Amino acid sequence: MAEPSRQGTESRPTGTTVPDIIGQIHDRYAQLRPAEQAVADFVLADVQAAVYAANSDIAARAGVSAPTVTRFCRAIGCRGVRDFKLQLARSLVVGEIYLDAANAVAAPAGAVQPSYIRSILAEARRAIDEVERQLDPAVLEQAAEILAAARRIVVIGVGGSSAALAHEAHNRLFRYGLTVTPTGDVYLARMIAASLHEGDAVIAISATGRTREVVEVLTLAQHYRARTIAITVPGSALAAAAEVALAVRIPEYPDTLTPSASRIGFVTLLDLLAAATGYRIGAPARETLRRIKYNVLAHGDGSVLEPLGD
Repeated sequence: MAEPSRQGTESRPTGTTVPDIIGQIHDRYAQLRPAEQAVADFVLADVQAAVYAANSDIAARAGVSAPTVTRFCRAIGCRGVRDFKLQLARSLVVGEIYLDAANAVAAPAGAVQPSYIRSILAEARRAIDEVERQLDPAVLEQAAEILAAARRIVVIGVGGSSAALAHEAHNRLFRYGLTVTPTGDVYLARMIAASLHEGDAVIAISATGRTREVVEVLTLAQHYRARTIAITVPGSALAAAAEVALAVRIPEYPDTLTPSASRIGFVTLLDLLAAATGYRIGAPARETLRRIKYNVLAHGDGSVLEPLGD
């Protein structure tokens, strides 16, 4: 009796694209026959070689017959070897750096700590140095002036670290007595932007500056006369769309298992922007901080210099 999944793939309409064929191989591996698993092992061990190898070469290197290679391709959702090669090449273009374990930097002989500790700390230091080198203090003060005078602040960050940074911005700014709304939902952000008025402000955070929906929200907010600030990379669409752009470019480390260095840079930018805003507000900000700290300490044991709100 034929396997249901294989019947479905064999009848798949011409021109249908298989998304992420490497993911398909991983997900279907346990359901493959042993000979097909041998083909999968060869492909996953050297994706680039599999893309350019002839059918007979793949069979020889996997230790199977040529028809087995064809059966493997159909078992993972492709019409045949040619379709498989096309999908594999597409996956390779997107994710080669994530497939190559050689990208991880080896620890030198005699090292007393794993190499990733050294690389993460070094990249964090470099990110902070890049912020100091690239940031224009006058632009930082201009952004702080907007926030200090804002009736309401909306912070937009979509996906991954940008969404987390939007909430971090809220955490840093509300304690100065500012009204801050963070969101990582582009549809909600669009609705909020439509509710803005003169005297409101928007902070948009994007590590690439290319997210079309975020740029559109910023433009919409400007239409309703809100002030706009971008935390992003220089030369991006988001930087161009914002009234004030805090833009730094931080090269990423090639080890894909380590954190993004730009995240450290953007956290540093947020800290600088928040501090500059607090200094702009002055005494009212200090009074709000005092109230928060007083009530935090009254709730439990602690010292004045512990992290605020911990």
